[in-house]
Amino acid sequence: MSTQAATEEHTVVIGLEVHVQLETDTKIFCGCSTEPEDDEDPNTRTCPTCLGLPGALPVLNEAAVEAAVKVGKAIDADIPQTTTFHRKNYYYPDLPKNFQLTQYDAPICQSGELELRVDSEPRTIGITRAHLEEDPGSLQHAGGSIESATHTLVNYNRAGTPLMEIVTEPDFRSPAETRAFLAKLEEVLEYLGVFDPTRDGSLRVDANVSLVPESDVADDGTITGDALEAVNRAEVKNISSHKGAEQALAYEITRQENVLRRGREIEQETRHWDEGRGVTVSMRSKEAEKDYRYFREADLPALEVSDWKEQIPIPELPDARRERFREEYGLDRESASKLTSTKAVADFFEDVAEAFDPDLAATWVADNLLGELNYREMAITDVEDRLDEFTRLVELVADDELTVKNAEEVVLREMLDAGEDPETVIDREGLGVADSGEVEAAVAAAIDDNPDAVSDYHGGDEGAINFLVGQVMQETGGSADPGQVNGLLRERLDG
Repeated sequence: MSTQAATEEHTVVIGLEVHVQLETDTKIFCGCSTEPEDDEDPNTRTCPTCLGLPGALPVLNEAAVEAAVKVGKAIDADIPQTTTFHRKNYYYPDLPKNFQLTQYDAPICQSGELELRVDSEPRTIGITRAHLEEDPGSLQHAGGSIESATHTLVNYNRAGTPLMEIVTEPDFRSPAETRAFLAKLEEVLEYLGVFDPTRDGSLRVDANVSLVPESDVADDGTITGDALEAVNRAEVKNISSHKGAEQALAYEITRQENVLRRGREIEQETRHWDEGRGVTVSMRSKEAEKDYRYFREADLPALEVSDWKEQIPIPELPDARRERFREEYGLDRESASKLTSTKAVADFFEDVAEAFDPDLAATWVADNLLGELNYREMAITDVEDRLDEFTRLVELVADDELTVKNAEEVVLREMLDAGEDPETVIDREGLGVADSGEVEAAVAAAIDDNPDAVSDYHGGDEGAINFLVGQVMQETGGSADPGQVNGLLRERLDG
């Protein structure tokens, strides 16, 4: 049972609507590109269809449908025989036709689920539906936030970008659970190849939050539909990250708790998450379904997609790959988790593991490389075209031509910072492995030059041996193997 966020008298109930930008070359109903140009001007990546001009007709993007089917398979959803599009009539200042083409009562994915772990406890989150729709454009509030802007500009370049809206059941009981879910969902979508998390605005979250009286919660934590209908909820919009979702929901829960403590009722409303101030702000009263006046889109015929579920393959998903890494490579749970955090990382590791012992490959990829990349705010995709250079570095260490210390602390860092290959760094810094004669001479010098440390070692101070090892490493410029040096020192001192 996962930890629940609750007051003394209420249980938190959260449901999510996650809007995911699908990776397609063109928009969902026209041929305009989805790829922004560098420094592109506003309102230039448009056409009569995405601008909603009279007489322009939509043509559905097949790649968007294929991506939706992949998502459906990954969340074990039902894909119906027929799916249709509707007009959602609502004033969007950044969608010029004043309705959105979306799916209503026949979405492409229905009744799915996603399994995850929260604080090491398994959780299954129900997914009510996942449907295709078009994205509006973007509003740019000039002179401040949505509250303080002097005016607002509209850019239609984004209008018509293919979205998939994933609607969960109200299964979350804490902000931490929602953050874990979003991380897992993004991981699955990235593995499917239908989503790019580095795109600006590629994932946006709306969250519905309500507080249900403890008296309406069963002993096993279940809450009836009637109990949920009896309480008002607030929808929080404009959430754009996992961390932002956790922060926004934590604030909104506290706000609602304070309202109830003062003896007032929660207003059913839509609220804006102001990330800069860390607060939610009232936008408008919450719309009901009837307010959108859905009706069938006559310009798009019904879509037959049920057979596609069998025809469209999906890759090995993160959970399955994680388990395979543990079984095939003998990795522990933590290493397997790190090495499957993204598909690119997993692919990179398997390429390295083809040439080296899996433990050695895992250490270098999971600990050394990912650690250095994270420190530099880089991703594995920034270096995946340098696999041969990285493999050569590991080979030099495995063949005892380079010490682990120099490989980790000098060569790898210079490879990332200067973009150089390992041999160039080694030659410039003089990092070849010291020969046995040079090491033995440095060991003898360290003993002769540090009688106090020798005396301390003979007196039982184990720390003294570390000091002497350091002296040898300094003398050899870090080109000696610390383990070998330690052994030689003890052999001489104990002899």
